[in-house]
Amino acid sequence: MDMSTIPQTIAIIMDGNGRWAKKQGLPRTAGHKQGAEQIRVIALYANRIGVKKLILYAFSTENWKRPEDEVSYLCKLPEFFFNRYIKELMENNIRVTFAGELERFPDYTQRVINKAVAQTAGNTGLDLCIAINYGSRRELTLAMRRYAQDVKDGRCNNDITEQEVAGYLMVPENVDLMIRTSGELRISNYLLWQIAYAELIFTPVAWPDFDEKALLECIEEYQSRDRRFGGLSK
Repeated sequence: MDMSTIPQTIAIIMDGNGRWAKKQGLPRTAGHKQGAEQIRVIALYANRIGVKKLILYAFSTENWKRPEDEVSYLCKLPEFFFNRYIKELMENNIRVTFAGELERFPDYTQRVINKAVAQTAGNTGLDLCIAINYGSRRELTLAMRRYAQDVKDGRCNNDITEQEVAGYLMVPENVDLMIRTSGELRISNYLLWQIAYAELIFTPVAWPDFDEKALLECIEEYQSRDRRFGGLSK
């Protein structure tokens, strides 16, 4: 791995928890629990190698369609994760942020996420961004509403630039590398604006098995590609 060309912003669609559990003869919730453990593993490794931002797709706006007991378990996972690992995140200078609309979640889910954000706000290492109740079309819709209101209220003119659009989004950064685990070949309404020039990697490895070696292999693949951004190779 070339340490001089580490992708600065990595986004991951953490897919395959349920299928992983089924193969183990376990309930789907066991897959989600192991998936939460892997967040710690990947966040610590990404921080160690110099990634600036890691955006993890934890719960989409469409995931509310899942069975009620599964949704209830997923709402409790942030409490399990942060109660167990907030000290380690602090020790490693990792900052927690989120993208999405927390308001639909139970109060206890909102409290634990907001508490983690506040506790780590002063950290300057990896930005661990949890995309929760997030959907890119919803993000863009809300951004357009905010911009239209700003124009109406006279806070800006109707001549927005691409750079200014980013300021209205939940995730303003451009993504360098987008990974989807577990073999599916879809974007699934994830960071549609931000991945315009991202390198896309679809790995068959299920998220509960996605470890440091798997991330390293994805980064090595990223570094092997010729990123021209519409221009010509040098």
